Amino acid sequence: MSGSAGVSARAPVTGEEGIAPGASGRRSAGVSGRASATAGKGIAPGARGRPSAGVSGTVPATVEEGLLHGRRLRILVVDDHDVVQWGFRLMLGQQPWVERCVGAATGAEAIAACRRYEPHVAIVDLFLGGESGPEVCEKLRAEAPAPRVLLISGAGRISPRAAMAAGAVGFVSKDAPAGEIARLVQLVGAGRSAFVDEDPGAPSLSDREREILTMIAGGSTNREIAKALFLSPHTVKEHTSALYRKLGARNRAEAVQLAQRIGLLS
Repeated sequence: MSGSAGVSARAPVTGEEGIAPGASGRRSAGVSGRASATAGKGIAPGARGRPSAGVSGTVPATVEEGLLHGRRLRILVVDDHDVVQWGFRLMLGQQPWVERCVGAATGAEAIAACRRYEPHVAIVDLFLGGESGPEVCEKLRAEAPAPRVLLISGAGRISPRAAMAAGAVGFVSKDAPAGEIARLVQLVGAGRSAFVDEDPGAPSLSDREREILTMIAGGSTNREIAKALFLSPHTVKEHTSALYRKLGARNRAEAVQLAQRIGLLS
């Protein structure tokens, strides 16, 4: 999708997060044309977007406390599709409770943006090119201060237990209505979890799927699994595809890693 729909370059992480497409370089408070987020918000130039204690007297200790004091959220959108990233930033930047919304397309860019802008909430795609969204989530959670992470995906799911094992506090499909996504982001920013149709248990696997998962973890190829279980390679491939879908994994290594995190494998 890169470069489609008139987007010729990846959305920057360099502080131009407040410039809407076609806005002739005019800076806004998060893409909506409002006055700069730094005006009257206690953000000193070069202060990496941190609220200044000199304006309000005290800096809230938590995001939830900050919201109670009327402080708006800083949000990081991590998605490798330019149009999707811009869409999220445009939609969220128009919310009155958002102070700033920045973007990143890779794990490295996400870490850099996290250190520069110190976002309260990071929205991370489950699949980032060759990177794993849950792994990027873990890296973001290791930062100080760490953002609360909401995982998103348009082509897969992850169980609440697997998401929580990676440090995320919510998951939402990209197909959800914009208003619902905005509501969940605000919920996460207020210190709450946001799992739609939440089921904290592990994914339900059939006996055959568990058997194949164990053999995958042992390093067996699909052909070796088929021979050992007296199945056709096509049948094994169907079972592995079902495993990936249930675990929210893209490949064998990720499936094993996620299964170990949530206790399906010892």
